[in-house]
Amino acid sequence: MAELTNAPATQEKALVIERVFDAPRDLVWKAWSEPERFMRWYGPKGFTTPVCKIDFRVGGAWLNCMRSPDGQEFWSTGVYREIVAMERIVTTMERSDADGNVVPATHDGMDADVPIEMLMTVTFEEQAGKTKMSLRHEGLPAGEMREGAGQAWNQAFDKLGESLAQA
Repeated sequence: MAELTNAPATQEKALVIERVFDAPRDLVWKAWSEPERFMRWYGPKGFTTPVCKIDFRVGGAWLNCMRSPDGQEFWSTGVYREIVAMERIVTTMERSDADGNVVPATHDGMDADVPIEMLMTVTFEEQAGKTKMSLRHEGLPAGEMREGAGQAWNQAFDKLGESLAQA
């Protein structure tokens, strides 16, 4: 099972979540870099990821669809800015349509103060056969939006822990 720590958010609108998974680092890395593994865990409890495309290289793009229990689809895309094998992934994150065209957050019924582009940094650190994973999601407005994103990421990471235990 994963251990949970919510690090304090900084003034620069960053959400930081750390987890320790009882799994080797290469498996946690693959959960982020291989579409078929990513689809098993991405999204809050009850959500699925029916579409995931990953061009896993610096400058490569990704596109995925997160589907709510009532069938509403939320598409997002991004471009990988930095990949350090088994250590760090840095990518942009934008709302999109099914074709990968960037759209404002209002397209999905979110507030207009959500920036078009956000930045995510995921780091992976081996700890005695386990993996410490840290997510830094920058650009989220403080308050309800950041809190909701924190809950969603934590539920997704619960699913990630379950997926890793089955691997």
